[in-house]
Amino acid sequence: MADCKDSNDAFSLANRTETPMNVVAVVQHTSGEYLGLIEDHFEGRRIRFQYFRPFAGGRKLPAHDVPADALLLLGGGPWGTAGTRDLPTLSQEVALTKEMLAKGTPVIAFGLGTQILAIAAGGGSEAADYVFESYEAERTSDDALNGYLPERFHQVVYMRDRPVLPDDAAVLAVDGEGRPAVFRIGDNAYGFLGNPGIKLGMVEDLIMEFEEVPDGAGAELDTLRALQTTLEDELVPIMTGLVQCTSLMSAPKAALDT
Repeated sequence: MADCKDSNDAFSLANRTETPMNVVAVVQHTSGEYLGLIEDHFEGRRIRFQYFRPFAGGRKLPAHDVPADALLLLGGGPWGTAGTRDLPTLSQEVALTKEMLAKGTPVIAFGLGTQILAIAAGGGSEAADYVFESYEAERTSDDALNGYLPERFHQVVYMRDRPVLPDDAAVLAVDGEGRPAVFRIGDNAYGFLGNPGIKLGMVEDLIMEFEEVPDGAGAELDTLRALQTTLEDELVPIMTGLVQCTSLMSAPKAALDT
């Protein structure tokens, strides 16, 4: 997993090249879940990313004035937002996300992050079982993610509770029960119920990291193992559309903040 020793390294390094680079601030809620396969897609586009790990005690949440070109909120294993086992930094992350939305900074959220995004945007969350499940999602409109969201694609959800979307959210894909699987808030904030860059090892680490494990985890690991190549292939168009829709290859404000 890529990382930097100092919380400002990615932001300062972005301005040390002939062509300044964009930087994404990534909030990580567990040791096990990170960007996964998405790291390679960012690196291939010369987009830097900086992890912030408030659970680890050293690297706190991004400052509200962090010069990030996007905020990315990761999943949280057994942590939720609806009262059963709430994320310890929930209120601070909601406040941070509200400020990013107000400034027009793109927000990308996976799993638990979608609940934080929904709450910050005026929606909420609801209690739901802690699940580890895979399903095939279906796109709701041909132009989702500039037309790059596949018509059908897989999502792997490892999460407690669910987001309740604000009224103005646009649902871009649904699961087999018709529930939101991918959504957009405003022009440049996106939520995916599953982490599209998930790796088998990430889930194995989550299972080892916490004493609480979703029911049927063993069988779902086998399913994920068989899906890994498919997920890698599906991620290619998803990342193309996501980078376009969040303008992550233009106007790098983090790199120019000197």
